[in-house]
Amino acid sequence: MAMTVNNLGTLHLLNILSRTTMAQENVFNRMSTGSKINRGADDPAGMLALTSLDSELRAVNAGISNNQRTDSILGVADGALTEVSKLLGEVQRLAFESANDAGLTADEVAANQAQIDDALASIDRIIGSTQFNGTKLLDGSLAINADVATPGAVTDVRVYTRRPGQSDTTLNVRLTTAASAAGVSGVVLAGGLARDSTLSIQGKLGTAVIQIGSADAVSAIAAKINASRAQTGLSADAGGASGSLRIFSTSRGERAFVRTKLLDGDSARVLNRSDTGVDAVVTVNGQVTGVDGDHVTYTGNGTSLSFNIGTLAAGSSVNIIVRGESAGGPSGATFNLGSRSDTRATLGFDGMYTYQLGDAVNGYLSTIKSGGANSLVNDPSKAADIARTASQQVATLRGRIGGFQKFQVQTSLKSLQDTKEGLEKVRSVINDVDYAAETAELNRVNVLMQTALSLLGVSNQQTGQVLQLLR
Repeated sequence: MAMTVNNLGTLHLLNILSRTTMAQENVFNRMSTGSKINRGADDPAGMLALTSLDSELRAVNAGISNNQRTDSILGVADGALTEVSKLLGEVQRLAFESANDAGLTADEVAANQAQIDDALASIDRIIGSTQFNGTKLLDGSLAINADVATPGAVTDVRVYTRRPGQSDTTLNVRLTTAASAAGVSGVVLAGGLARDSTLSIQGKLGTAVIQIGSADAVSAIAAKINASRAQTGLSADAGGASGSLRIFSTSRGERAFVRTKLLDGDSARVLNRSDTGVDAVVTVNGQVTGVDGDHVTYTGNGTSLSFNIGTLAAGSSVNIIVRGESAGGPSGATFNLGSRSDTRATLGFDGMYTYQLGDAVNGYLSTIKSGGANSLVNDPSKAADIARTASQQVATLRGRIGGFQKFQVQTSLKSLQDTKEGLEKVRSVINDVDYAAETAELNRVNVLMQTALSLLGVSNQQTGQVLQLLR
């Protein structure tokens, strides 16, 4: 090559050195940030994919956070209801014990009543103080409101779920067949017995053995049976044919029954009898529902509720209007279960105060307090029935909350966590730096840089050699 003043080799080396320096800077940038894509020019298609993945990850993370909070809210509610359930168990035990008035003194009944008053006050305190982040959970403020077109036709409407984002929903309730209690007549015929007898009576709640004296009147035998009402769920009177003993269940439906069996005595005048009640037949919007006596449970089109048949006559119908979000009243608690806005679910938390637990037929829990219509002094057997009903209502709400928590919230949480793991893997493949590869690239670039610098020094010597020729 000719020896000239214009050193083209140096210019070429400077160009190579510039490109090598740029490559070195890119390696430094990737290694210091841990990302292969730090600007659009690094990978335009990858940048678009990362933007989409980041958006989806933000939604998934929000869904995980929402479900974790929802799980905590439901856990607080369930914990409070667990304590209420324990207290109701004690109330039921005390009421049941007090129904045995022959074995308790007035002072003992008064002591039981005082304990019941304390338990009921504790229930109201727990319900009033159960809250999460300032929102009360069980006082009825998160209940799903419902109105009955004809008040009293159906009672004790409790809405457990509804479709979120929907306005009012009208449900047409039609009673095809009314429920009936179990009842038998002629168990003990009027006119006295030939000798003392022992009669076993069995009902929905249990069995009792009644001792009948040969001189006992039918009304006296009925009083003995009524004294064990809390134990058996049966009542009696002398309303049978010719003044004979009649026994009937205090509740209605197929689970209510009466069975009598003579264990010893006058088989000619004490007869074995049995009968079973009949459940109501009810449809809601033409759909056959689950019924236990007069208690109806319905689930359909995202709405789930229960109610009791009141004054509604067989062959008649009535509308229940489940209020939606535009009603201005209680509309339940709405939770977002997924990463999109269309994955919401609404759960109703009915009020659990003592004046709300129970039903319109037997009475509410608050009526068994001292001075109430169903206190231990007035009717301990009915107090036990009310406590039992209240306990079942609390158990139902706990079951609804637990089912929602287990089958919707927790499954959604696990699904979102799996989704997040998959998205993070894809994002890592696209964007995360392979430090082993980048270290090797850095070593290669450093070698090229050092080589270019050395060669540049050699090239620059060419000008000096031209001057030596002039000497």
